Amino acid sequence: MRRLARPASRLLGSSARSTPRAFSADAPGVFDEMPPPPPASPALPRRSSFAHARQVLGGTRVLGFCTVARRSVDDHAGTEPPRFTVVPGDTTVDCPGSGALVGVSEATERVCRVVSTQPELGIASALDALGVAVSPELVAEVLKNLSNAGMLALAFFRWAERQEGFRYTAESFHYLIEALGKIKQFRLVWSLVETMRCRCLLSKDTFKLIVRRYARARKVKEAVETFEKMGSFGLKTELSDYNWLIDTLSKSKQVKKGHAIYKEMKRKGKFIPDLKTYTVLMEGWGHEKDLLMVKTVYQEMLDAGIRPDVVSYGMLISAFCKSGKCDEAIKVFREMEVSGCMPSPHVYCMLINGLGSEERLDEALKYFELYKESGFPMEVPTCNAVVGAYCRASKFEHAFKMVDEMRKCKIGPNSRTYDIILHHMIKSQKFEEAYHVFQRMGMDGCEPQLNTYTMMVGMFCSNERVDMALKVWKQMKVKGVLPCMHMFSALINGLCFENRLEEACVYFQEMLDKGIRPPGQLFSNLKEALVEGGRISLAQEMASKLDALRKTPLHG
Repeated sequence: MRRLARPASRLLGSSARSTPRAFSADAPGVFDEMPPPPPASPALPRRSSFAHARQVLGGTRVLGFCTVARRSVDDHAGTEPPRFTVVPGDTTVDCPGSGALVGVSEATERVCRVVSTQPELGIASALDALGVAVSPELVAEVLKNLSNAGMLALAFFRWAERQEGFRYTAESFHYLIEALGKIKQFRLVWSLVETMRCRCLLSKDTFKLIVRRYARARKVKEAVETFEKMGSFGLKTELSDYNWLIDTLSKSKQVKKGHAIYKEMKRKGKFIPDLKTYTVLMEGWGHEKDLLMVKTVYQEMLDAGIRPDVVSYGMLISAFCKSGKCDEAIKVFREMEVSGCMPSPHVYCMLINGLGSEERLDEALKYFELYKESGFPMEVPTCNAVVGAYCRASKFEHAFKMVDEMRKCKIGPNSRTYDIILHHMIKSQKFEEAYHVFQRMGMDGCEPQLNTYTMMVGMFCSNERVDMALKVWKQMKVKGVLPCMHMFSALINGLCFENRLEEACVYFQEMLDKGIRPPGQLFSNLKEALVEGGRISLAQEMASKLDALRKTPLHG
């Protein structure tokens, strides 16, 4: 069949360099510990995810949301092909709760492990057998950690609300809305809003969650309409709310719409833009690398008689750094100092990041020294920026020395530190070293997060080592971390590449069962592999199930 994965040397970047001293030269090779081929994959489940969904939601339809809500409180008292190399994200805001279960209760971890490993129809009986005591805190923690699997979050919620000790809270509803919003089940989300209204649990935070999920789904019209609906629910909007809306749209790659709202706000004179308004707009245009608009907004702010503060200066510096114009960023930094505005740790962090990304390591380290001389305590983000600067220059030994310094100062490292190192090791084709760093994370008291597992699975799949990818996948599942769309894509493509089509379909089915919509290119790859392998009926079955997921909304 046609190869579906790119050769690792092309996919992951530059040639390998010398091994950092942090690794033993005689350590066993990661590719030497390949297990034997797995036994034949189990037969594909025939039941569609929507049959599961209807069973899960059956009680909802019978009871009706407001009927449930009006019960006595006493009842419940007490199109491009997927790329497998993942650049570590700046934050984990897009996937809350999707990492390892750090700091949650033992009961929560046990529940998440059961929910993530059981067939959907067996979740309720498995949870019954687990015998955990349900509480509002437990429900919130579990839903938070099931944020990446809306169908499983819903199944758990429906089980939990029938248990003694369950109580409806705004927090648990918000986590469920977040999980369902990620799989674009907005009709069900609005049913939950009605439930919350009946129980007097609605707040601006509820609507902001939905606005953000619409914005992330590129449904800008629906996002703005949801924001405007707050008034009809008795929630008065203020300037700070409009600033939040502009910021949310900007961070969802919709800065043009955010700017249009700002202009309309000025035209109507309902609110007068403040420093925050201009700052979020500069940040939005900076993400788009549109320096002309950044400067335009900055000038409008000055024309309005508003002086920049450390945050707005920081947005200017960030915009220049993101656009590869660090010399301009340094000019702004000097202007800050002249104006008497003291740079913050975040400003230093952005400059170190920017200079590091341009491989201007010596200058990046100069600003790190200035940062320390300014009397600021060592902070994880700034140290991570230094680690990244060393890694970009392929000075991995120095990066590990920085990690040691972080340990001495008792400020880390954290999972982000490791993700930065792993990303650059994979990019430099240091696969053996990357796997050893990954194995060391737990010993360092820093559990791998979803992004970490995604990088490792992608690395192995792109190197035709799917069995090692499955080993990492199993380790992730044991930890109770739920896979995201990118992980499924990497693994399914890798299985297709190795002609393990039955297994590829099993994971594709699991993806659908969790309500995760696969990217079009992924299914095209799977279908092509099945057809070329003579599995036409199986290809048709997968197509039918995918079509059901795309066309059939869940109903509350």
